[in-house]
Amino acid sequence: MTDETFSPFELDKFMQKQGISGEILHQASKTQTVEAAAQAVGTIPERIVKSILFMIEERPVLAITCGPAHVNRKAIANFYGVGKKKVRLAQPDIVLRETGFSVGAMPPFGHKFKLTTLLDRRVLEQPEIFAGGGAENVLVKLNPYDILNVTNAHVMDLITPNVTDT
Repeated sequence: MTDETFSPFELDKFMQKQGISGEILHQASKTQTVEAAAQAVGTIPERIVKSILFMIEERPVLAITCGPAHVNRKAIANFYGVGKKKVRLAQPDIVLRETGFSVGAMPPFGHKFKLTTLLDRRVLEQPEIFAGGGAENVLVKLNPYDILNVTNAHVMDLITPNVTDT
């Protein structure tokens, strides 16, 4: 297995194949944080989607949330019936190996391997969202239901107000 890096081009091909009408947006600056991405496209932080890969024991699980709130690892642990310490952020090399994309640029779909996906319910409350587009200065503008439909995600509450545990 190689650590081949995918690009916005592969993401665009995936979206075309899946019939997703999103738009790839190339930005002049890096969009690796929620704040930078929101500023780049002139939207509110709650419309910026984060795709974060976790390892539950040795199993990769993608968590998708929006805005600046942190993912509640305890919610993921409860969903899988494991202790919170069994839910770890994937290391950058594992993110690349499992998804084909680097941390900070990862889209919510179009990965090297189909991933089990958990989708925070708040993502679906947004009329449109912006997610990682496959490079540190690229975003993809989407209907949030495209994420749900293409990933068959489990919709749940992945964030808790004032939780600082990513």
